[in-house]
Amino acid sequence: MTLQERFLKYVSFDTQSDENSNTFPSTEKQKVLLETLRDEMQALGMTEITMDQYGYVMGTIPASAGCETAPVIGFIAHVDTAPDMSGANIKPHIIEEYDGNDIPLNGQLTMCVEDFPELSFFKGHTLIHTDGTTLLGADDKAGVAEIMTAAEYLLSHPEIKHGKIRIGFTPDEEIGRGVDFFDVKAFGADFAYTVDGGMEGELEYENFNAASAKIEIQGRNVHPGYAKNKMINAIEVGCALQSLLPAAEKPEYTEGYEGFYHCVGFNGTVEQATVSYIIRDHDAEKFEQKKVFMWACVDLLKKKYGDNVLTLTLKDQYFNMRKMVEPHPQVIEKALQAMEQAGVKPLVRPIRGGTDGARLSFMGLPCPNLFTGGMNFHGKFEYCSLTTMQRALQVILNLAQLWCK
Repeated sequence: MTLQERFLKYVSFDTQSDENSNTFPSTEKQKVLLETLRDEMQALGMTEITMDQYGYVMGTIPASAGCETAPVIGFIAHVDTAPDMSGANIKPHIIEEYDGNDIPLNGQLTMCVEDFPELSFFKGHTLIHTDGTTLLGADDKAGVAEIMTAAEYLLSHPEIKHGKIRIGFTPDEEIGRGVDFFDVKAFGADFAYTVDGGMEGELEYENFNAASAKIEIQGRNVHPGYAKNKMINAIEVGCALQSLLPAAEKPEYTEGYEGFYHCVGFNGTVEQATVSYIIRDHDAEKFEQKKVFMWACVDLLKKKYGDNVLTLTLKDQYFNMRKMVEPHPQVIEKALQAMEQAGVKPLVRPIRGGTDGARLSFMGLPCPNLFTGGMNFHGKFEYCSLTTMQRALQVILNLAQLWCK
């Protein structure tokens, strides 16, 4: 099966995760693709294939003769797609030798180079894009397809020398639960790579420190005609909280290493309201300062409106993997070498987000992130370069060989 065929097969599965679910995986439909991947592993001749009660699928490409003592390397990708937009009934469109111009998605919607200037990089590539009504699912089925195609190639070319390789597929990455039950010991890799990046050449081993903040506001509703000195409008209290946060520290005004407060939900009435935030920063000290400032804002409003009006629940979500990856420089060095061998210009930069690899790194498995060729994740403008996917595939094959050396 070609890389293109495999990718189009995988995106045909609706694997959207659900952040409101209390099950794991959060949706049963993710297991359908995970079971398919398990069966494909068996058909390819992989060994040590497992699918546990949580849906994690793992398998092994045995070491070549003479490479049995090489470090065990893992490649990991997630099967779920984001809750942000439908992942059902995807109708991919393919452009051979993209000409660099605007791309009509359907009769009403066009993906314009002016809005997405990185499209110019992909001139001459084969692109796969949505019809503008769903996401594509390249995040992260591009990574899944690249890993499985690499596995098929290695198993059918025994002359290629490599150590033992472990492959893992996870559910629920998009809702931050992807490795909640991942058994690092059972996976058995010394080092691993998530194949879950975007732009060609991306190599990421720094990510945000992340926390969530939920503020529940209990207002006091009184007839507006007689509300003076009595009413506490929960909506107004939520707006007051938002106004206290630094105006420049929002996602739309930040880049690179700059952190932010992001209001992701505001629901309520005069009587009750809930405001939800995510807090992000690469720098651990600044991250702690942001959390302290959120507490200070809530405390200030409590003094104004009353102790029982606001309740803040603040939880850490994940941390910057750099701390856990840097002690193992060979993990990065070999990735850079693998890209150079594939004719790919490395693009080392921090992730303005998180990956399964961030949490895995703190669970004892150093795990930087590699590019896939997918772009504009989580929405109707998502697309993927098959040309870049081929290069990502080659990087995986190069890494397999480099770790044997």
